[in-house]
Amino acid sequence: MNNSIPKHVVLFPDGNGDWAIKNRVSSWEAHKKGYENLINFTKWASKRGIKILTVFGFSTENWGRDAKLVNFLMSLFEKKLLENIDIYLNDPEIQKLGIKVKVFGQIDRLSNSLQKAIKKVEEITKDNKEMYLNLAVSYGGKWDILNAVKNIVKEGTPVEKIDEKLFEKHLSLAEFPAPDFLIRAGGQMRLSNFAMWQVAYSELYFSPKLWPDFSEQDLDQALAEFATRDRRFGK
Repeated sequence: MNNSIPKHVVLFPDGNGDWAIKNRVSSWEAHKKGYENLINFTKWASKRGIKILTVFGFSTENWGRDAKLVNFLMSLFEKKLLENIDIYLNDPEIQKLGIKVKVFGQIDRLSNSLQKAIKKVEEITKDNKEMYLNLAVSYGGKWDILNAVKNIVKEGTPVEKIDEKLFEKHLSLAEFPAPDFLIRAGGQMRLSNFAMWQVAYSELYFSPKLWPDFSEQDLDQALAEFATRDRRFGK
């Protein structure tokens, strides 16, 4: 694979609310548009050789939003998961992409029906190996770190045996290499408590484009910027 292409990309599809205001549509309509663009982005990323895409979908803090919006977002996620299962099962072109889906975070906080939809899509795509699509739902970087600490304590691991490698084995994305590149749409320049440990040496890219307007050309612009970075990892 071309070294100028990141293997693992973290995506913040941000700006749906601002897009709704800008285009004078409902927040619900904006989030639908944003979800559709995520499907497009996944295809663009696959075409360019990106092997792992981790998407920040819903944070632990997002539970504090308006209850109607939260319920809508959860219903939309469930609906789209089920729709895409049907598309996957009936579209050979989509099957050729070989995308394996993993949903991570506080899964036990989700509705039973959403948990079932998640298990179904993970089961159907479990043997795919061309690309990994990780979706963070009810996830926070601080929660992830604290959860790892709790599990290490439960295991009774002696302090002298705790090191970075052991700790990383207890994080949500333990099976994947650290992200090379983080792309955030929407104009905000912050990490918003996402994968705090994992992105310690990721290259960061902030786009002013609101997520529903983020295009294939915008992805290419981000990748062109990544190709210019000199990654030294503190050395």
